[in-house]
Amino acid sequence: MKNPPSLEALISALRCLPGVGAKSAQRMAFHLLQRDRDGAARLGDALLQVLQALRHCERCNSFSETPVCALCASAQRDPSLLCVVETPADLLMLEQAQCYSGLYFVLMGRLSPLDGIGPKDIHLDRMLERARDVAVKEVVLATNFTNEGEATAHFIAEMLSARGLKVTRIARGLPVGGELEHVDSGTLARAVIERRAL
Repeated sequence: MKNPPSLEALISALRCLPGVGAKSAQRMAFHLLQRDRDGAARLGDALLQVLQALRHCERCNSFSETPVCALCASAQRDPSLLCVVETPADLLMLEQAQCYSGLYFVLMGRLSPLDGIGPKDIHLDRMLERARDVAVKEVVLATNFTNEGEATAHFIAEMLSARGLKVTRIARGLPVGGELEHVDSGTLARAVIERRAL
């Protein structure tokens, strides 16, 4: 017996989440429909609302409900420092570590030629434009210590150094192959404090 088309559509939609396969998606769909229809409605409403309300900040490229996000608009941030991260989750981790007071640029990905992800796919043109701001004195590269993150950091460092900008990389206090989102605040803070020139 096959599921009704609308249920199949829900199961298929849930599979877009990372780490969710066919069985997990089916289990989630059945749970929402059998045991938490109110939760399903809230989830649907929240998804519609966030898709309509969120955009990319014009300065840092992170998610925002306004043209310029609260971090970029804050007079408390040091405009001479620009930290480049892969994802909004990485930015959030740096903020939680309370070790960095500058501004950010979020790539929304990393270079991965095997997956067909090149410089244009991760907004490097916008990042370069942002780094050229006269207030920026140092660009801190805080990409993950994966092969792709390292390649991205190297590519950006070469691009910015050729334009005379000071470029640093967060220190290797993080485990090789690790992702910022999964690191404790103390380790992340030490990595930022002990960053090095490239």
